[in-house]
Amino acid sequence: MRSCITAGLAAAVVVIGLTAEAGAQDQKALMGRGSYLVNGPAGCGNCHTLKNPDLSPRADMELAGGERFDTPIFTAYSRNLTPDKETGIGTWTDQEIIRALREGVTKEGDVLGPPMPVPTYHTMSDDDAKAIVAYLRTLKPVHNEVPESTYKIPLQPIPGAKGLPAPPRSDKVAYGGYLVNSIAHCLECHSTPNERGEPDIEHQAGGGGFPLPVWPVLSAKPGTVILSLNITPDRETGIGGWTDDQIKRAITDGMDKDGKQLFPLMPFAWFKKMTADDLDAVVAYLHTLKPLNHKVEPNFTLQTLPK
Repeated sequence: MRSCITAGLAAAVVVIGLTAEAGAQDQKALMGRGSYLVNGPAGCGNCHTLKNPDLSPRADMELAGGERFDTPIFTAYSRNLTPDKETGIGTWTDQEIIRALREGVTKEGDVLGPPMPVPTYHTMSDDDAKAIVAYLRTLKPVHNEVPESTYKIPLQPIPGAKGLPAPPRSDKVAYGGYLVNSIAHCLECHSTPNERGEPDIEHQAGGGGFPLPVWPVLSAKPGTVILSLNITPDRETGIGGWTDDQIKRAITDGMDKDGKQLFPLMPFAWFKKMTADDLDAVVAYLHTLKPLNHKVEPNFTLQTLPK
């Protein structure tokens, strides 16, 4: 009888150990996915990490917020995403972080406004939202009090995020659409604005011409904006005449078809960390956009920014 009990206890210990090991492996995989999304296609540090004069991210301020965005309708500051309990998200629950990410409502009930791409993240899958939270928990806490953002436009939350699963990677176009529309927020910047000044993703997706604020570290005149480019397959004004490799080079290295440097508001350094398969999927999806004949002339280069 005693041997049976001992054997049973031993078996239970083995089961518990295997379950704990499996749980640890699952958590490691979740954090790995979150790290890839945050530091790759989502490019969170492009807005949430302060920049050096050469536009490289400051290592001591990783995702600690404080970047300022000036436009005629708002002055916004990116939030501190580190686990600091006083100035970051250290006291937030996982669900509170996911709600802010996908519905634009903070723990305190404040509504997040642009340039936070809540409409894009609204369709992010539950798995990827949880992965991002798991990774943010691993960050070094940075105490950085961020000023309040001010808006001249009404702000509304986007309730009811469904968290539907991402398409299978085997469906290259569908998965590329998920990366573009739910993770990398490409169309929020590259769609032509409507009469309200919002990106018209429904009718002019990828047509370009949307005004985007430049980084303050460039010492440009406050309120200076540049215009996003047309990324539809239109052969005359978009990327319809580009090869796949040229499109990928633009995404990851910031060079256009002719080798000209693109403006670094694009998170090239983050997109460069995307996998080859994900880049292929993004390009495959971009080819499916409706071609829009909309010529956008770059209004500024780094050398011609008004001071």
